[in-house]
Amino acid sequence: MKRADNPGVHIPPPLIYAAIFAGAFLIQKVAPINDQSLKSLPAQIAGILFFAAALFFTIRSLTQFFRTKNTVVTIKPAASLQTNGIYHITRNPMYIGLLFIYLGFTCFIGNWWNFIFLPILLTIVQEYIIKREEKYLDRRFGQEYLDYKASVGRWI
Repeated sequence: MKRADNPGVHIPPPLIYAAIFAGAFLIQKVAPINDQSLKSLPAQIAGILFFAAALFFTIRSLTQFFRTKNTVVTIKPAASLQTNGIYHITRNPMYIGLLFIYLGFTCFIGNWWNFIFLPILLTIVQEYIIKREEKYLDRRFGQEYLDYKASVGRWI
């Protein structure tokens, strides 16, 4: 029996964001950075703005996926290529939404380790998730995906 082709991302992306966030939280307990600048009103306002942006990207992308009967499960094959709506702005609105959630919580809890770990998180998301998904979409949709990829950025 032949298995259906899929991106091969076996760790759910939200779990990766949560694991890095939790790791930074635990390091703060062991090696605290006690800078009060993240415990300020501007940081709280930034957190609210990050959450608002997260809602924009996440709700629009999930709504579009469900409306087109596509899957968010990264070990299942895609039903269709998303190229309009929020996907006309970015090829990865769900990961941008998760990033904004991460940053929003970071501003609210005031942990500098989350910012220090941010490049690690982005590298993992890009190398482990996005590049695998891109290879899969190239196999699955061919020239249609290559045309889309040439006109819409990976992040924004």
